[in-house]
Amino acid sequence: MPKMKTKSSAAKRFKATGTGKLKRNKANKSHILTKKTSKRKRGLRKAAMTDQTNEKNMKKILPYL
Repeated sequence: MPKMKTKSSAAKRFKATGTGKLKRNKANKSHILTKKTSKRKRGLRKAAMTDQTNEKNMKKILPYL
């Protein structure tokens, strides 16, 4: 059986933690930042974990993570 391919777009966006969970960056931090409050922008800096509903699909796209 051939090797499975990793989706390179997903590999750039997700990192695995030590326990095997997937870490991601939050959206809405790239442009139109003037109307967003400082508190909101500060919250967007922190990384988040992927939701459990998406975890199964993400593991399928990232077989070697």
